[in-house]
Amino acid sequence: MKPEFRTLETQAPGRVTSVDFFRGLTMFLLAGEASRLYDHFNEADGAFLKFLGTQLSHHEWHGLHFWDLIQPFFMFIVGVAIPFAVANRLRKGETMKKITLHAFKRSGLLLFLGWALYFIAAGKLVFRFQNVLAQLSVTYLVAFLIMNWKTKYQILFTLVILLLIDLAYRFFPVEGFNHPWVNYENLGAWVNFRIEGVNHRTPWATLNIVSTTAHTVWGVLCGKLLMSNKTSGTKLKMLLIAGGAALIIGYGLDLLNITPIIKKIATASFVFASGGWTILALAFSYWLIDVMKLFSKGSKFFIIVGMNSIFIYLFFELRGAEWFSRMAKPFSNLLFSWTGEMGAAMITSLLVWGMMWYMCWWLYKNKLFIKI
Repeated sequence: MKPEFRTLETQAPGRVTSVDFFRGLTMFLLAGEASRLYDHFNEADGAFLKFLGTQLSHHEWHGLHFWDLIQPFFMFIVGVAIPFAVANRLRKGETMKKITLHAFKRSGLLLFLGWALYFIAAGKLVFRFQNVLAQLSVTYLVAFLIMNWKTKYQILFTLVILLLIDLAYRFFPVEGFNHPWVNYENLGAWVNFRIEGVNHRTPWATLNIVSTTAHTVWGVLCGKLLMSNKTSGTKLKMLLIAGGAALIIGYGLDLLNITPIIKKIATASFVFASGGWTILALAFSYWLIDVMKLFSKGSKFFIIVGMNSIFIYLFFELRGAEWFSRMAKPFSNLLFSWTGEMGAAMITSLLVWGMMWYMCWWLYKNKLFIKI
């Protein structure tokens, strides 16, 4: 397989604004969840707000809501950024040996931070891979290590792991865990049990690190496409074809009753369907911002959040949003009591969301970027 790292330095066009926007929008939406605004939508009266609340929460099991795309967005955009980061380091004169060592260190730090969040929440050592950072520690490293493979081999790799995980769920031979698409009675639940020693702790499968690797690898491929010398029209066409094909495969597997779309165990159909929407979202962002230049200035609002994505994620995972809420709630209750209890609660959440954005803006303004 011909290495492609050596061409990255000459291909790199600099920052692609839509990539920064995509990452920032994803983190901004996650901050909105931490503010509890989406929970209030579910609790409010009115069909539209309830619809928003439903789409901004995970599907219970078989199906797909908008919020089920957020983690794929996160893992995909990390992959998109990998070739840009490698090219930047090559331009600075770093060797591939040093860059690879950095990738291993970054993977280890992501895993440490992911496990630290579980440790802090549980008050004891917990080794799980369900949160984004822990999963990324694996998918990021795999995507980096195969980044120099030819495109067709990277695609083949993702198809093979999705096929193997699908077969593993179907033919796992342990009684009680041999119902592939039944909650708590599948291979993912058995792996959780073997790691944690507890039944029914969570429907989210640690084994998801296998299938969701495809999201990060596909991100790398899309990142290399954006860095290439192809015309913007060609790039858009290729993104649209790839995204459309993934959607057809994902929804086709589900509609034909071959493999259901289930995010909590990251079935192959879920990975294809969510991957398709993710690639199309990137295509739309690229067309809107980098091609048509229609949202270049407005995109900065979201880019500011994405520039400190790891920091803001850790902040609200460590309940920083709850601290902001305790600060904002007395003021919103005093000034907006006339809107009713639910109205004041929503305004509190909006204030918390704004405070988290302002914190990111302050870091951005002072050129403080926390990276790993």
